[in-house]
Amino acid sequence: MNIFHKFTVKAQKIISKGGVGVILTDTIYGIVCSALSKKSVNRVYRLRKRNPNKPVIVLIGKLGDLKLFGIKPDSKTTNILGRLWPGPVSVILPCASSKFSYLHRGKKTIAFRLPSAPALRRFLGKTGPLIAPSANFEGKTPAKTVKEAQKYFGNKIGFYMDGGKIKSKPSTLVSIKDGKISIIRKGAGYKK
Repeated sequence: MNIFHKFTVKAQKIISKGGVGVILTDTIYGIVCSALSKKSVNRVYRLRKRNPNKPVIVLIGKLGDLKLFGIKPDSKTTNILGRLWPGPVSVILPCASSKFSYLHRGKKTIAFRLPSAPALRRFLGKTGPLIAPSANFEGKTPAKTVKEAQKYFGNKIGFYMDGGKIKSKPSTLVSIKDGKISIIRKGAGYKK
């Protein structure tokens, strides 16, 4: 994950100006942009040919980033998040604010992940929260290398961070209700 040191300044500038990039997340290659930029998020949807009704996962650098989305988890939820994070588990949390409808797509929930890789968390500390759907067209095989991502997106992307070939699965996706975890998708980080 030392790759982030080399590209942080360039990538941060591109993201802060509404740009889009491809990075190796803590699980798979993701196509990323600022989660706080509606215009950038909609651009990622177009680039990925993503179903407009399907929400995306947001990567955060610290638990406090949830406040940016008006989310204040109760004590039970906070305890559960403390057990799951940092790690490759994405957690669906309620977000009823219409301000973030471009993220929750009418579902009034957003999936967040606090990655375990310290370099990635530092990167997120500089860029702010990023959406990070897999680097591929909807329904196609997720890119396992930067070259595969480039075949999908070519020069329509502002930067590519090459983290080598990956073998990981997408994150496990869970929801929390009344202090209980429900598994929506089994993936990286899944434990029985």
